[in-house]
Amino acid sequence: MTHPLDPLSAAEISTAVSCFRNQHNGKAFFSSIGLVEPPKQAVKAGTPTPRVARLLGVDETADGGFAADINLDTQDVTINRLPGTAQAAYGFADLGLAVMLTKQNEEWLQAVAKRGVATATEEDLELIQIDPWPAGGFVHPDIPKGHRAVRCIAFVREDETDNGYARPIHGLIAHVDITAQQVVEIEDNGVVPMPEASGRFDTPHQAQQREDLKELAITQPDGPSFSVNGYHVAWQGYEFRVGIHPVNGLVLHQLSLQDRPILYRAALSEMVVPYGDSDPMHSWKHVLDASEYNMGQLINSLKLGCDCLGEIHYFDIDQVTHEGEVRQIENAICMHEEDYGIQWKHYDSASKTSEVRRSRRLVVSSIFTIGNYDYGFYWYLYLDGTIQMEIKLTGIVGVSAVAEGQVNPAQSPLISNELSSPVHQHVFCFRLDWELDGGDNALFENQIEVLPMDNNNPQGTQFRSVSKHLTDETSAQRNISPEVSRYWKVTNPNSKNGLGQPVAYKLLPQASPTLFAHPDSQVVRRAGFGKHHLWATPYVDGELHAAGPYTVMHEGQQGLPELTADNRDISECDLVMWHTVAVTHVPRPEDWPVMPVEYCGFHLIPVGFFDQNPTLDLPSSCH
Repeated sequence: MTHPLDPLSAAEISTAVSCFRNQHNGKAFFSSIGLVEPPKQAVKAGTPTPRVARLLGVDETADGGFAADINLDTQDVTINRLPGTAQAAYGFADLGLAVMLTKQNEEWLQAVAKRGVATATEEDLELIQIDPWPAGGFVHPDIPKGHRAVRCIAFVREDETDNGYARPIHGLIAHVDITAQQVVEIEDNGVVPMPEASGRFDTPHQAQQREDLKELAITQPDGPSFSVNGYHVAWQGYEFRVGIHPVNGLVLHQLSLQDRPILYRAALSEMVVPYGDSDPMHSWKHVLDASEYNMGQLINSLKLGCDCLGEIHYFDIDQVTHEGEVRQIENAICMHEEDYGIQWKHYDSASKTSEVRRSRRLVVSSIFTIGNYDYGFYWYLYLDGTIQMEIKLTGIVGVSAVAEGQVNPAQSPLISNELSSPVHQHVFCFRLDWELDGGDNALFENQIEVLPMDNNNPQGTQFRSVSKHLTDETSAQRNISPEVSRYWKVTNPNSKNGLGQPVAYKLLPQASPTLFAHPDSQVVRRAGFGKHHLWATPYVDGELHAAGPYTVMHEGQQGLPELTADNRDISECDLVMWHTVAVTHVPRPEDWPVMPVEYCGFHLIPVGFFDQNPTLDLPSSCH
């Protein structure tokens, strides 16, 4: 039986596309399809609700595209047109058109030829890699307001398996008006010599491989400790549902522990990658990777022994192609258990005895490739009730060809003799929809306060933990403060533990910057969620998007600054927490030609959710 939160099946996608085409006249290209999640209260109450699929895409109408909702029970179709100021996500049809228009443009071909790149034959052109980037925020003045647009930059490959990013065609940008189907300008900032060195990192092109790494076998002779029913998972008292959202990517739903609800929904809401370089090849870049490209559509098919290791369970996901066909992504979500060292230990010196228990965690992960970058999202569930989100950033850094005497190490450090890479940020905003112990929740900020030196503190050694209730949306716009060990705590005031205290979970943030762009910049207007590490709102159906639901060509509509403008009360409510975490990447030679994984994320840790250590019942594994 299909659960209301299960991802769309292949049959449902085919039905949705067929119903849409029966009502829509003319050609249409699709960006994505996803389940319109039913109202939270209806799901919790078990109230039957229709399965509704939302198709996003574009057609021959010169506006922002369409969002079509298809009731899969009645097959009714509602097609909503999107304004040119906030458009549907880019799809393969948009990007393919931009690539074609660029390669057909004579001025662009001449500019490429000036750099010594061959363009005479189809084979030559096929080796030129075009990367279309969103044009929102810094729209070319010759592109009318409301038109769909991209900027195209280019690279050259030696062959189809080459790393094209090793040879950027520097200084050349094609401004493409997708709506008008024309290149409006070829921006040429001057010829920089083409790099010559190889950037290959695949096995056949390495001079040697290590031979002293012995096999590392991870086995579970009795099988894994989890059970799976469709998209529902049970493991060591945890229960939850998994899925993939077109924008949010990997989603956990209805996460509970020992039959006690913790989170109704947990997922990335949005992300932005702003560049800090003054070079005109990069100064405008601040792609909203999740929503502008529909990150969920760019999910990898994972491979045993490479992306995942151990006793693996995979979940497949069905998607729609730009032409309306069904595409199955095999092994889209990977799940397995990992040993995680000791859970707890104590050696008693009097009795000369030692007690130790080993920890393990359940890992649920998916990986998404967006242009040159690869992002892995990993939910970890631990035996003691801790929940962790870890983001693994890898792939290939953005590059600039280096002209002699024009290195700018403060904004674009050298990563090879011929390439530099711009300083940039990766800013992620996660939406955490709480239902701690099944009731309304409250939000507190905790930190350490140093006590003054006086008669009660004569040595000046005392400090204490203080707590402040955050009661409205404005007061909940907060930033981390490691120097006072700040964290935020979600409580259920009406559910008490054995000590008579409200049960709670705390958000333990990592050290993280906020957006470095100026508050009045287009970057901050479009990605205002990056101004603060914490936001909080009362739950409202449909409020899922930290930068607004449709961000292509938009100027900042319906993001968190706008959602919280009325300063709604959150003192005790159906609470939604939004947490921003970021890394600032100052590239280094070790990041080339492919970047070792960089990490960021956060922990959710029980605080009085249990009456004592919940892992006392773990069996000893000592022999």
